[in-house]
Amino acid sequence: MRRAALARRARTLRRCRVPTTPLRWPRAARVAGLISQLVSLTVLSALCNFARLQRAQTAAPGEGILLSWQRPNGPEWRGFRARAGALSALGVGVLLALAGVPTGAQPVYELLGQPAPDFALRAAAGSNVRLSEHRGEVVVVSFWSSRCTPCRAQLAALDRSYHTYASAGLAVYGVGVDDEPERASEFARSVAVSFAMLLDPSKTVSRSYQVDNLPMTVLIDRGGTVRRVLRDYNQASEALYLQQLRALLNE
Repeated sequence: MRRAALARRARTLRRCRVPTTPLRWPRAARVAGLISQLVSLTVLSALCNFARLQRAQTAAPGEGILLSWQRPNGPEWRGFRARAGALSALGVGVLLALAGVPTGAQPVYELLGQPAPDFALRAAAGSNVRLSEHRGEVVVVSFWSSRCTPCRAQLAALDRSYHTYASAGLAVYGVGVDDEPERASEFARSVAVSFAMLLDPSKTVSRSYQVDNLPMTVLIDRGGTVRRVLRDYNQASEALYLQQLRALLNE
């Protein structure tokens, strides 16, 4: 029985051997350099290892050399399962990329190119604000929360841009989505920005602007149309924000 198991394993390894010649991809893909031999070997190796894992799972007990592969808690099983899983995931990712399927695309923002929903909100300090009264200005609306870690840094960055471009017709408003107005007001006072910090405890405005992440910044042109949206905040998004803002101010 042990000899038969060894013979079967030898045949399995021969069947799983990766060919040394690259796959024959369409000529256009080869010319464009989109498919490399390394990618081909990676995909084949992933599929081969997945097949070996399935055979190891369904092997009958008592087959000698394959016994340790049948134990879910054995060290060889865990190492093999981790390697096979990683290779399979990589292979699937490569196939999806080759098929043109987006794997980490941002969700579509349906308000782009549409009139910005009007709103009137109470400010944490000062008078109430109505968006439609600022037609003719470029308006930046940033949604924040006191529990949002990057929101503080993002509001400070917006404040810097407000000081720079207010004379060119820029208006900036922060909209807090906290459930507790007292907590939101305390946070608004602590950030000490020059623009109005508005409160939206009912989340009516955040729903109308389809807020799905914090911080989230919406850029509205002088005609009241939503032109840009930025989800999250980092150095790259701040640079993109300034580029988009300058373009709108120059229109």
